[in-house]
Amino acid sequence: MQNENNKNINIQISKEILNILTSFNVQAYSFPIEVIENDESMVNGINEEIKKCIDKYNGMDLEKVINLECIKEGRDGYKKLGKDPSRYRLACESLLRRLAKGNGLYYINNAVDLGNILSINLNRSVAVLDLDKIEGDVFIRIGRSDDIYEGIGRGLINISNIPVYCDNVGPFGSPTSDTLRTAVSLDTKNILLFIISFSDKYLKECENEFIRLYTNYANVRKEDIKQIKVIK
Repeated sequence: MQNENNKNINIQISKEILNILTSFNVQAYSFPIEVIENDESMVNGINEEIKKCIDKYNGMDLEKVINLECIKEGRDGYKKLGKDPSRYRLACESLLRRLAKGNGLYYINNAVDLGNILSINLNRSVAVLDLDKIEGDVFIRIGRSDDIYEGIGRGLINISNIPVYCDNVGPFGSPTSDTLRTAVSLDTKNILLFIISFSDKYLKECENEFIRLYTNYANVRKEDIKQIKVIK
């Protein structure tokens, strides 16, 4: 696939977040992709990765899930921001809970499915977004009570006191849920991917796993992946 990713954006984390969560970190990457729902060779590989996830977490005690290192860091981060992580769960925790209960995963498309696998493998929230639907630069700040936010498959949700990703239009993503406005579809040509960390540990391992999954199972070329510097 030729690199069609020519859009340049700036990404900045607000001081209001960093003053409370000093190790909060966002790894950001953009890359061109062909979004596919059904391709035998690709689906088989993704299914193998999903099976590994299911085998690892199926039947795990939920108390153990919430005390996994990176999940606990995220939950503690929400508490410091003034949000109850039991009511407003991180997306990665919700995925792990599904697996622990034996419910498996939804199948959507290669881009989103690989993002879910990445989130499970890292125990971190991952945002897989349509880069071309984002207007202007991205500012990551604490959500406010007057923010209007429709989560994918969740309707209007309360995003006050959690990190939210905003462009010139408004909030489009958070570690709990992303929005329909920037959702990936079969027409998506370029992806913006965030890996959200509430500590600065294992960042290189996160990048390596992201590259492994998308180059192996989505025909993304490593040389087409652009890491975007996130300003703090």
